Amino acid sequence: MFIVVFCKKGEKEIMTDFKPNSHRFKEEQKNTAKEKKKVEKIVTGKVKTKKKNGEYIIVEEEEVIIMKKKTKGLTFSMEGIGNKTLPYLMITPAMIICMVFMVYPIAYMVYLSFFKWNMIGDMKFIGFENYISLFTDSEFMQVLYNTCQFTLWTVVGFIFFGLLLALYLNKNTKINRMIQSIVFIPYIVPLVSIAFIWMWIMDSDLGLLNYVLNLFGIDSVKWLSDPKVAMYSLIIVNIWKATGYYALIFLSALQGIPSYLYEAAELDKANKLTVFFKITLPMLSPTLFFLVLTGTIASFKVFETISIMTQGGPVNSTNTLVYYIYEYGFSFYKIGYASAVGVVLMVIVSLLTLVYFGLLHKKVHYQ
Repeated sequence: MFIVVFCKKGEKEIMTDFKPNSHRFKEEQKNTAKEKKKVEKIVTGKVKTKKKNGEYIIVEEEEVIIMKKKTKGLTFSMEGIGNKTLPYLMITPAMIICMVFMVYPIAYMVYLSFFKWNMIGDMKFIGFENYISLFTDSEFMQVLYNTCQFTLWTVVGFIFFGLLLALYLNKNTKINRMIQSIVFIPYIVPLVSIAFIWMWIMDSDLGLLNYVLNLFGIDSVKWLSDPKVAMYSLIIVNIWKATGYYALIFLSALQGIPSYLYEAAELDKANKLTVFFKITLPMLSPTLFFLVLTGTIASFKVFETISIMTQGGPVNSTNTLVYYIYEYGFSFYKIGYASAVGVVLMVIVSLLTLVYFGLLHKKVHYQ
């Protein structure tokens, strides 16, 4: 690897006059010798400079000093690599990681779904028997219903309360800035800790929630032990945790809406409801589109709150697909059956995503 240094012809190096036997003179000689070792060659004459279009122009007469440069470690040259090959070469490491940690596990899960295996003995090929057992099992159908119910109400709660809070906080005041920090705290707290806190709050005998209800003469509620109430208790916990995050995302989108739209609506004397549905909501549609999609996927993957607070009970009323996979895979050691449930979950989420994009992407208003 070389450095090219240009200097005009005729310029001479100005040397300080040192005494031949002085210490400074000897040091200068050593430095000069070191610099000469670095010089590869000196070319004097007309220097050609290449333009972008491939033509050459002649510049003034110069001395070109090509100097060596020491490099540590390995050097890599891009010369000889075509413009079409280089992008694929650059993304190769990311593609390898994606194949190893994403594509391969999914493919192996699909492969295992056609076998009967308990992680100890030999694997036995049974074809579609796991899938047949799955869709003829009333327990699985209840788990699927529970998952859809949880996802629906959780996403609705995320969007409704998040948007409502964002509209309230859409004023640059000290109190609002403080509230923004407070409402975001539950989102950054680990879900395991939140689950334990809410288990104490919703305790049937000593819980804070029942204590407050009793102060107003209302009977205690079995928040986590009543099959009719337990699922809604888990929905409340998940909405409480994520509302602050959704509110801040909505708030940033609200602050990005051009002010002249509201000024035009004010000139037309439009009421607040009309402004919201004709200006605010359409301008929020890209954010709304993103949050509904990510919220739906995240709700289908719920596990921690169920595992800690209810373990799928009571009477299987809070069991969802991910916890159902965990039970059959690591409690009952039915790996093939659990893999089949995983494939069904993957297909459901993929179909919902495709349908969502197909139906709603045309209604998204980008600026």
